[in-house]
Amino acid sequence: MSFSRAAGILLHITSLPSRGGIGDFGPAAYRFADFLASARQGLWQVLPLGPLGYGNSPYSSTSAFAGNPLLISLERLADFGWIDRAKLDAAGLDSGGGSPVDYETVFARKLPLLFEAGRNFLRVASGDARRCFEAFCGENSWWLDDFVLYDAIRACRKLESWYRWPRELAHREPEALQKARQDLETDIQIRAALQFAFYEQWRALRQYCAERSIRITGDVAIFVNHDSADVWTHPDLFRLDKNLLPEVVAGVPPDFFSKTGQRWGSPLYRWDVMKQRGYEWWIQRLRWATQTCDYIRLDHFRGFDQFWEIPAADETAVNGRWVDGPRDDLFHKLREALGGLPFFAEDLGYITPEVHALRDRLQIPGMAVLQFGFGDEGAHMYLPHRSAGKVMYTGTHDNDTVVGWWTSAARDFERDNAEAYVGRCEDGIHWAFIRASQSSPAALCIVPMQDVLGLGSEARMNIPSVNDGNWRWRFADDQITNDLKGKLARLAEVTDRLPKPFAGPSSNDFFA
Repeated sequence: MSFSRAAGILLHITSLPSRGGIGDFGPAAYRFADFLASARQGLWQVLPLGPLGYGNSPYSSTSAFAGNPLLISLERLADFGWIDRAKLDAAGLDSGGGSPVDYETVFARKLPLLFEAGRNFLRVASGDARRCFEAFCGENSWWLDDFVLYDAIRACRKLESWYRWPRELAHREPEALQKARQDLETDIQIRAALQFAFYEQWRALRQYCAERSIRITGDVAIFVNHDSADVWTHPDLFRLDKNLLPEVVAGVPPDFFSKTGQRWGSPLYRWDVMKQRGYEWWIQRLRWATQTCDYIRLDHFRGFDQFWEIPAADETAVNGRWVDGPRDDLFHKLREALGGLPFFAEDLGYITPEVHALRDRLQIPGMAVLQFGFGDEGAHMYLPHRSAGKVMYTGTHDNDTVVGWWTSAARDFERDNAEAYVGRCEDGIHWAFIRASQSSPAALCIVPMQDVLGLGSEARMNIPSVNDGNWRWRFADDQITNDLKGKLARLAEVTDRLPKPFAGPSSNDFFA
């Protein structure tokens, strides 16, 4: 798919300066959308929005379809009568500064209020509110019913992984599932109400963005967490042994980020079974993604050509091997089902000619990251003058910030090469990178918010292969200035990246 020329910013929802210790779909999100509009940015890229799993990583979610309840705005719920606003004041939730996310505190203080709000809604909802909720449950029963049951059982068992549950539950024996539904009926209904609140708030925010010509770019991780509703519900689609444990797991071989590779631990797919079933699960997954976002970044695109298969017993990724993926076959089915492929591919790292050929055949743009462009001659493929047909970035959520890279991580010859390419810049190396990226021939140019603000390594979002301390960064409202808006707006205008109007999601939203 070809994209209209546009500029945008990468900022995950958790990084907003929302009240409650973590970014959410509340007032701060709407202020950020206003900032994007004033800065003439046509894209807002977010990371995966699913419920958090291991390490609080958005790429290790407990569902490929459900939303993370921590992103629900309590303030918006209070506006619609789900909870008394005084409860928010009494809970000791922060007022919305830019302090890093403290997940332990957020879970302890925000989740109980969300569940109280869901309980209140179920008790008093009537009329349009009740009809909207029931319609949501009916239309999404294909994923919602299993997820809320899984989520309720998991909570009841103190977050114990599903494959450690009693055998009758782990193996989904019908009588055991029916008993669990009866025993946990109230909790299940509350969790369904929170999913309703999540998607209504998300759709309302998307509509607000669409009215300002801002498209939302989502992110789909190729693999799913072993401890997820998806694997529990569809164990036959994954390479599990008789005890429902992975035979092999996903990751990547040793590379720039890690000498022992990355062992992600996600179970690998039974692609032969997927193919026999017409890739139904993948069609559902990416149809859902395209219904909830405007464009989609496909993480680890290489895995669709070949994936790194690691013996589950190994502690590192060193002894893995490359195994063929579904390649064109999957995407032909997706194009037939979806009517198009509004995707671009994360094709970074060591990428073979076969992967590039697959992407080219499918007409899916790849990515170019400017930070990677100043090494040896082979790295020049990431430079702006070679970015036609790609999506241009200054850096990604896995990179250090441009300023952090420049001051502490870049080698001397990389700095020399960068200065030769972008020149010296009085207003900071990050602006030199932004200008070079936005003046490139790439249709889409996306800049992490940390680079827009010129922040150092302290603002880094993620360090691959490090399990703790990631995904915590948030900015503060006072970091956005009128000068910053004007500077971005003028650059978008002179590089022909002004936003273009488009039809957004339907506007009959409960939280609109």
